[in-house]
Amino acid sequence: MNFMVVFLHVLSAIVWVGGMVAIRLAVHPSLLKISDDTVRIGRTLEILKRLFVVVVPFVVILLVTAILMALELKGSTLYSLVLFKEGIWTIMAINLGYMVYARSKAQSAFVANDLMRAKKLLAPLPKYLLPLNILLGIVGLWMGVTLRGF
Repeated sequence: MNFMVVFLHVLSAIVWVGGMVAIRLAVHPSLLKISDDTVRIGRTLEILKRLFVVVVPFVVILLVTAILMALELKGSTLYSLVLFKEGIWTIMAINLGYMVYARSKAQSAFVANDLMRAKKLLAPLPKYLLPLNILLGIVGLWMGVTLRGF
């Protein structure tokens, strides 16, 4: 296995999951302390935009390196576990895609001064979507470490 492929794969997973953990556990509680809806929603949109700009390239790297590593294990007894693990990352990527879409729609609503719609569009992100991706990411990381031990 090419060391650089494994390194980029692990680094990408760490940046993606770590970024989501930081946003959910450190940034989000601080944003909730902002009482002005316009300021809070504006800051949330900016933070999410910056997060997505950072993590999306790493998601692409993660998926490409996953395919490269999976090809090396094709035909082995571990291949079904590899496919399951990469299925987890794929679900996470789809979830991330939805978050990017929801943020884009919320940005449009915010620009149109429709704060209630923007707020409604953003609400599921910290409540459900980020925690789901964090949980799946931790499971994916655990599986990756386990698979590397074989």
